[in-house]
Amino acid sequence: MTRSALITGITGQDGSYLAELLLEKGYEVHGVIRRSSTETFERIQHVHRNLHLHQADLLDQVSLQEAIQESRPTEVYNLAAQSFVPTSWVQPSLTGEFTALGVTRILDAIRMVDPSIRFYQASSSEMFGRVRETPQTETTDFYPRSPYAVAKLYGHWITVNYRESYDLYAVSGILFNHESPRRGREFVTRKITEAAARIKLGLDHELRLGNVEAKRDWGYAKEYVEAMWMMLQEETPSDFVIGTGEQNSVRECYELAFQHVGLDPEDFVLFDKSLERPAEVETLLADASKAKRELGWSPGTTFPELVALMVDSDLEAQQKIHGVRLGGPGSR
Repeated sequence: MTRSALITGITGQDGSYLAELLLEKGYEVHGVIRRSSTETFERIQHVHRNLHLHQADLLDQVSLQEAIQESRPTEVYNLAAQSFVPTSWVQPSLTGEFTALGVTRILDAIRMVDPSIRFYQASSSEMFGRVRETPQTETTDFYPRSPYAVAKLYGHWITVNYRESYDLYAVSGILFNHESPRRGREFVTRKITEAAARIKLGLDHELRLGNVEAKRDWGYAKEYVEAMWMMLQEETPSDFVIGTGEQNSVRECYELAFQHVGLDPEDFVLFDKSLERPAEVETLLADASKAKRELGWSPGTTFPELVALMVDSDLEAQQKIHGVRLGGPGSR
């Protein structure tokens, strides 16, 4: 019997990598997409013909229920959210509707259509916020520091609640920062790698950043979706922290990126106070020993390797877009 999966957020970074992984494993892969005036299938274009897409929205319970009824999945991965932290201060209520209550809607839809479906919720290390201990584990107390993190915390606990109240196989992966060439351009790592590529090609002359001393545990998204799948293959549902156990600052990130293209970052990087968060999360560091012990999962890509991978991808993309050759600043 062919296994099937339904992925919300399938057009995003994680969704696209997860769709690839599941197709490789022989799954029938379904995805939830939102109706919009422009289609944003860039990340899944290469596998689009192998996917079954359904129009639904985390704001609409009926559409989610219909998507589940139509796809009849054995596994549901909820990766959709308003996921950009700065936007959550500008649109806090909408962030709550998508990122918090959206989880309840999809859990209820599963409960009504087929409670045997296994459910994965994308939780976030941002829930730890002003950290209570370092490194952070599955038992570390949460202290969210943004509307996004608060919404994610609701989604995390409602998943626990439905697991315990309705005996659903529902788990949360508390994923620390994970990046790739498919990362959205608004996120700091991709902002840095694309800027390094554009400056190297003479297409830009500066990069503005906020708090460059903030430290994060950064890993490779393609490896993290494997952990998502592994969580749903366990006999007993359980939540897991996923991370590398190493941390780097934003400063270290841009230093690696610019050094990779032979540039001195001090010539191009500027501090912009307007880009700082109202409430900063200064440090996040994962202890993923439970995942290694129980799932057999561990990361395989170092942070310098990840930054180089992203810079090279952005260099190639910018050269194709603008028809420029690789050279020094100002060269074309």
